[in-house]
Amino acid sequence: MNAPADLPRHARSIDDEEDLNPTANPDFQQVLHARLSRRSLLRGGVGGAATAVLGSWSLAACGGGEDDPAPTTPAPAALDKVAFATVAKSTADTLTVPAGYTATVIYALGDPLDATTPAFKNDGTDTDFDKRAGDHHDGMYYFGLSAAGARDASSNDRGLLAMNHEALTDNFLHANGSSARPRPAAESDKEIPAHGISIVEVAKSAGTFSYVRNSSFNRRITPLTPLELSGPVRGNALVKTKYSTAGTGCRGTINNCGSGYTPWGTYLSGEENWNGYFTRGAADNAARGNDKSVTSLNRYGKAQGSASRHGWETSGADDRFARWDISKLGASTDGTDDYRNELNTFGYVVEVDPYDKTATLKKRTALGRYAHESADFGKLVAGKPLAVYMGDDSRGEYMYKFVSTANWDAADATPTSRIAAGDKYLDAGKLYVAKFNADGTGNWLELTVTATAIATYAGYAFADQADVLVNARVAADALGATKMDRPEWCAVHPTTGEIYYSLTNNSGRKVQPAAGQWAVDGPNPRSYADPDGNAATPENRNGHIIRIKETAGESAATTFTWDIYLFGSQANGDPALVNLSSLSADQDFSSPDGLWFSRNTGLCWIQTDDGAYTDVTNCMLLAGVPGGVGDGAKTTLNYPITGGTVTVDTYVGKKPTADTLRRFLVGPKDCEITGITETPDGKAVFVNIQHPGETIVATNVADPTKYLSHWPGNAGYQATAGNATSRPRSSTIVITKNDGGRIGT
Repeated sequence: MNAPADLPRHARSIDDEEDLNPTANPDFQQVLHARLSRRSLLRGGVGGAATAVLGSWSLAACGGGEDDPAPTTPAPAALDKVAFATVAKSTADTLTVPAGYTATVIYALGDPLDATTPAFKNDGTDTDFDKRAGDHHDGMYYFGLSAAGARDASSNDRGLLAMNHEALTDNFLHANGSSARPRPAAESDKEIPAHGISIVEVAKSAGTFSYVRNSSFNRRITPLTPLELSGPVRGNALVKTKYSTAGTGCRGTINNCGSGYTPWGTYLSGEENWNGYFTRGAADNAARGNDKSVTSLNRYGKAQGSASRHGWETSGADDRFARWDISKLGASTDGTDDYRNELNTFGYVVEVDPYDKTATLKKRTALGRYAHESADFGKLVAGKPLAVYMGDDSRGEYMYKFVSTANWDAADATPTSRIAAGDKYLDAGKLYVAKFNADGTGNWLELTVTATAIATYAGYAFADQADVLVNARVAADALGATKMDRPEWCAVHPTTGEIYYSLTNNSGRKVQPAAGQWAVDGPNPRSYADPDGNAATPENRNGHIIRIKETAGESAATTFTWDIYLFGSQANGDPALVNLSSLSADQDFSSPDGLWFSRNTGLCWIQTDDGAYTDVTNCMLLAGVPGGVGDGAKTTLNYPITGGTVTVDTYVGKKPTADTLRRFLVGPKDCEITGITETPDGKAVFVNIQHPGETIVATNVADPTKYLSHWPGNAGYQATAGNATSRPRSSTIVITKNDGGRIGT
């Protein structure tokens, strides 16, 4: 089998490849019963699966509007089983959905957003990516529009997709692939705006959705777009730069991965592996006087001498390139004459009003700075604070929640100013990090400068609360938070309020860890070799989904209980140590990443970003009917070692049946399935297919016969270059049921 990827293939950076967490915080080896006994390993068997196909496309056009009527949201009609034919595993360069469904490509890399930008040639000569769909489509949300162009959360036929563009397959953006460093300015000027966020109108005509090319709502938010820092970090010395000497503003957003939406109708976008875009000089520690900023930079994956991902800083002296070098180059004491503090302006949740181009874009610093994925709200209760759940997507990092100071007022669902509502709920509150206990309970630990463990931490001297938020990872280290196996997306069950986190995988999780590795523990209990025998080193290859239940269902609770909803595994994984969820060949999966609950059906949708199982199947989308925390049983895993066995207790949720977990979609070659949202009636689901064919099996792009994928051109979407030569494109699809019914029923 393939070597495992414990990080997205498209976004590999030092954050994911190396241990950036130097603490001895419990991986549970300090809180679990590790005892010696004897037991043998078991092995399992294999199985088979089922099918269907891809779809069509079309275009339409509509206008815009300004009003903001009260939205209505249909009550969830939860399903107790899924009702579609399981899709078979596949390594073909096609997209497959169940029989009775149609998948239609509606918005792909390079699609123009206005009438004047030329149609996308897809030959590497296209420019103006600030007016086109960006690359690597990721998290997104559907915001309904009325016929008059006003906000209407119940609209099923017209809406806005707010969508992240996480990263690049840069070779495909240029005619002959990307150049060596120093990078030509023209290439960097294409790559930079291909990141960020799209706001794009979609509309249904004759039963089919398409994107609206010349909508007045269409826009791109890129790494060059002005934003404001909002919350406790605003104006702090740590975020003063040459661009914003007052530390109140910043320029752009980048590596936008997971997403969320607010109860007042705005979009949340998480900045994930932003550190990889910057470089830092080989002698920068000395230039900084070896001050505490060096500790911070190292903890966030930016050691001195580390290179940038794309080398944009080599494209010239202009400020738009110089900002990517975060070395201390100026003479000032506060960083206002260079970009030494630029890294501190990234790593936040960005709030966007998709309906209003004039609304200020804000980075909500109270939610902390780390490798953000999605941000999902707990259940809304009038008169009580809001909770926002988030994860830090790197090996050995943590799970967080933010609890607002303000109590929820239902009138704020339709505010006069949506961004002002964000100011009210997202700029003041308490940030917590999770610590898991061996007995199936856990604690939320507050990241506050007044906490003794933070105030007296020997590893870093925190100046104030803003410093705690900018260096949330370091503050979480000080509190002894639990290291997790790459917390990616989180999602809150729409009726129970329980919180689900996908833990994608971790090559550093070991039964007998060496320095820089993590011991198996209750919430991260597995370390194993590939059943096919091609991996010499055991690890958590396939990931799992953990869930927590707040004490008394309170968003502001500081204690919780936990168990593991599903373990990723291939069907023939050892049932005693690997396939703990007893997955069949119709359900097996690896590396859960995107995680989302349908507000209409209550189904839990699981998307994969896999490198461990891709010799058997391309990445996929599954639908499950979840139970609840505690519906399974305490389980003991026994790992043989010399002289006995390492024993780990964990809590495994109720095992799925053929009716409660099925594979719904398999993507084309070399892709990741990520980003999912729906129309309010649940009859159209939008999904992103990221970086198909990212791995080019050729010395450059000159030989298209060596591309791993030609999708979606080979499926008929704007295939001007034909099936055999079309460059692959990240794309958004919409899935509908042929009988017009709800998805999954």
